[in-house]
Amino acid sequence: MGRKNIVALIAMVVIIIGVQLLSQWCGKAFYLTQLTMSAYYSLVIVGLCLVMGYAGQISLGHAGFFAIGGYVSAVLTTHNLVQYSDLTLIRFMGKCGLLVAGHDLYGSALLIFQPWCACILAVLLTILIAFAIGIPVLKLKGHYLAMATLGFGTIIYRIALASKVFGEADGISEVPGFTLLPGLEVSGSFSARIANYYIACGILLIGIMLLLNLINSRMGRALRAIHGSDEAAEAMGVNIGRYKLYTFVISAVFAAIAGIFLTHYNGGIGPSEAGIMKSVRYVAIVAVGGMASIWGSLLMGIALNFMSLRGMFGSYDDLVFGSILIGIMLFAPEGILGIHLWKQLKSLCSAGKPPAERPEEEDR
Repeated sequence: MGRKNIVALIAMVVIIIGVQLLSQWCGKAFYLTQLTMSAYYSLVIVGLCLVMGYAGQISLGHAGFFAIGGYVSAVLTTHNLVQYSDLTLIRFMGKCGLLVAGHDLYGSALLIFQPWCACILAVLLTILIAFAIGIPVLKLKGHYLAMATLGFGTIIYRIALASKVFGEADGISEVPGFTLLPGLEVSGSFSARIANYYIACGILLIGIMLLLNLINSRMGRALRAIHGSDEAAEAMGVNIGRYKLYTFVISAVFAAIAGIFLTHYNGGIGPSEAGIMKSVRYVAIVAVGGMASIWGSLLMGIALNFMSLRGMFGSYDDLVFGSILIGIMLFAPEGILGIHLWKQLKSLCSAGKPPAERPEEEDR
């Protein structure tokens, strides 16, 4: 990780602390709730940036991976296993500390998976599904790949909407908090608002550091070669299929982790999190920030998600993100933070000046 990225990370830490202190000082601490949620959504976006900007893939199914992580963790931490407590496997898991015994709101006995165990199982399931989907699908290119991942996202959405175990249209509620360490819990508790803000930002920072190290590694160089030209990369001995698959799985894990933590933070999850427009939103934000810019995608992810969560777009939320995606693809495919857009703007500005104001052309 280069010096510029280290400086950027330090600056991000300073901004995170500054935003929290400023919101407290201005009496706007409630903004931290939307910022926390934006941080988790941004984790999906930076993972998708790796897929789109470096591996040259287009995925319209990342909302599905987000939902897989959230729903699996929600089911495991809310489904009562008391009726199965006599089974050998359940007793064994209880002795290993994988289950938590207690009582629900009505005083009935409760036996559920420990959140850490549920998180690990959700991530493992996501990895298996990503491999199962990625192996055949990543052989496709262009709009064929986009349509295939769109189909995957649609399947996940319909499963969540139609399955009783997933709460159907109502989703799953009363998801317990996720205790990371003694006294440190991911939950929507008002008293833990500041702690949860820093937890979300910390997880996002860790994810960014991992991605930056990966991009600057041998795998990152291979991905840049693949993005430039599949044929050239293959001629240099790069295993295109393997690197694309690994990248797809890594980004799916990022989405699943975001889904897990946001579900525990919100105390529930609904089928809208697996909706098609959620995937379109992720793609639109990556496109705005620059497909090969982790920092650009992060900035746009925080800003646009915060604006959306604050209701600034009203009932036109999906319209706004759909329009953003169309506009970026037409006028700024490198993103609004991409250097090519600024070069175009500069050339347009200089084209409107009289010859006397453009000495560089006189020298020619």
